[in-house]
Amino acid sequence: MRILTALLAVAALAVASRAYADAAPSSGVDATPRRAPLDYGRPAPPPNHARAAALWVPRLLLSPLYLTTEYLLRAPLSVSLTAAERADLPRKAIDFFLFGPDRKAGILPVAYIDVGFSPSAGLYGFWHDAFAEGNDLSLHTEAWPSDWYALSVEESLRLDASKTLQFHFAGVHRPDRVFYGIGPETLQSSQSRYTEALTDEDVTLDWKYFRGSHLAMTAGVKSESLGPGYHGNDPSVEREAMAGAFPLPYGLGGRYTAQTNRIEATFDSRRPAPAPGTGVRLDARVEQGSNMLGSPASGWLRYGGGAAGFLDLDGHGHVLSLAASAMFADPLGSEPIPFTELVSLGGDSPMRGYLPRRLIGRSAVVASASYAWPIAPGVGGTLEAALGNVFDEHLEGFQPDLLRFAGDVGITTVGLTESPIALTVGVGSETFAQGGQLDSVRVALSFNRGF
Repeated sequence: MRILTALLAVAALAVASRAYADAAPSSGVDATPRRAPLDYGRPAPPPNHARAAALWVPRLLLSPLYLTTEYLLRAPLSVSLTAAERADLPRKAIDFFLFGPDRKAGILPVAYIDVGFSPSAGLYGFWHDAFAEGNDLSLHTEAWPSDWYALSVEESLRLDASKTLQFHFAGVHRPDRVFYGIGPETLQSSQSRYTEALTDEDVTLDWKYFRGSHLAMTAGVKSESLGPGYHGNDPSVEREAMAGAFPLPYGLGGRYTAQTNRIEATFDSRRPAPAPGTGVRLDARVEQGSNMLGSPASGWLRYGGGAAGFLDLDGHGHVLSLAASAMFADPLGSEPIPFTELVSLGGDSPMRGYLPRRLIGRSAVVASASYAWPIAPGVGGTLEAALGNVFDEHLEGFQPDLLRFAGDVGITTVGLTESPIALTVGVGSETFAQGGQLDSVRVALSFNRGF
């Protein structure tokens, strides 16, 4: 409990620091707009009884979660935030981490813990309006002594109010990636490890055209090498394959370099916060990869899309949502797709209750319901329940009893683009045909996570 309280205190300090940094200096004039005169001749609008009644449903169902966040999270945050303001910690933190008269540059710590993987620590540096107005630079590093290191460099050029051109380079080396096999019925007991060494360079043109809607077009080159891995007592993928747990996946022990092109389109009718969060979101994406080291006709095509609806129950951030998505991967040519380029679920992808890339296949389908609510100033909570799984090509072999359940609870800072803090606790099940027992647990804590 003391560790959790300390982490929440750090989150409160980060929220207060950002608010302090973004606050404009006072002009000495009261700029508060005058209140419009009340019209006593008109009756007050009737209360929305339907929404009030609907709000009681999640309140009753989620009362244990509410009591936990109210007394174990919100109360410590309120005390920590008040103590931080009295001790002038926001200003001291700003002076320590941010630089320049307008606080447009800074260096922040990075930390990531995902139980089941090696942790990491590093630094994140940023410089807004570097060398010229509208040009932003960032550098992100993470490492751990167990041969795990990563680097990301990004330059973002704001062409106008709606268009941004981004240049990005990333390099990652991790020996603790997990693999359980390919297909819908892989077993938790088949957990094994492989090493991934990846470099990725790309350029993206992003166009924000309506509220939260945007269109992004990306072209790049990716190079990846895959070999035996290790973590704790887990065997390597090769050893687990020799034991008969699954066939050796295509791409392991080799290297490929691919030229990639990607288009992502999202339509989101919701206005930015703090406007009510009712609306719809539609998204579609297509990625084509051509293996430059393989045969002339080798490569892959990944595509998919989804739809989601959001209902703000009270206009104060209590939002219910329903979502569904489908994803596919097809080979371009006679060679199979490297297993790291197949569709995957888990981690930051749909079904967050699983470890990253827990489920891998040629296609996937997911349906989810979630609830988001404010916990304290600058801190929000999410609760999600999802049904889904991976399948063979074009959902071949789909059966309802091959679906899996994944659920997670998340706590994250809200409105912090430079230093987000997030805690995720989730679970995942076997397929319903295998009994549906919960056999996967995920606990992840991140501060300014980027890989």
